[in-house]
Amino acid sequence: MVCGNGHPTCIVTNRNHRPGRRPGNDQRRVISLFRLDASIRTEGSTSRALGDIVEAEWSAAHPGTAITRRHIGVEPLPITAWPDAVAASMTPEAERTPEQSAATALAAELTAELATADALLFAVPLYNFGVSQHFKSYVDLVLTDPRMGPGAHPVTAGKPAVLVTVQGGNYSAGTPKEGWDHATAWMRRILEDVWQLDLDVVTREFTLVGVNPALDQFTELADELKLLAEGQAVQHGRALARLPRAA
Repeated sequence: MVCGNGHPTCIVTNRNHRPGRRPGNDQRRVISLFRLDASIRTEGSTSRALGDIVEAEWSAAHPGTAITRRHIGVEPLPITAWPDAVAASMTPEAERTPEQSAATALAAELTAELATADALLFAVPLYNFGVSQHFKSYVDLVLTDPRMGPGAHPVTAGKPAVLVTVQGGNYSAGTPKEGWDHATAWMRRILEDVWQLDLDVVTREFTLVGVNPALDQFTELADELKLLAEGQAVQHGRALARLPRAA
């Protein structure tokens, strides 16, 4: 299903849907998961693979629940959406351009996805030592919505969330490039402090071992880090799913 405004990156799946069935007053609200992927790859994406592990744990605990998806790495948000939304916030509604109105509507749609979800999953790789431009654009646009902007009590406050992030190299303490990861701290600041999420983080390093020959000497370590990250994904996926089960 394509979500509002005709934007194709939002897809909702619900395995319990039955054609012609309408929810009665006695039915409980079905809990939902929001998942965002920022990888520019579909095949062979490490962040997607780890995200799939987290999602699998969620689905095992809550089979048939709705999952809303945003694939901003493959189908990015319009590059002009953020400046148009900022301009719209300083322009009377009747005087806004069509582009400004569309950007405001898109920001509202993105925020609504966060507001209606019970749990959140973000799979965002490190690119060129920094945060994915697609995820940065997404965050910037969401922050233009009054429900998520400065001074607001964010609609995400207190919600459980998992951030999956992956790195081609290894920038942890004691490594030659310690401190070169300029993305994870920023993402944690946004998700934990600004959006006030109850956040767990899964990190996998050395994903380029086996791809870049210069890293072949780290094959054994990379295998260990892969297993560690997959274990964390299982653990955090199970923690994410600790919500009242759907009726």
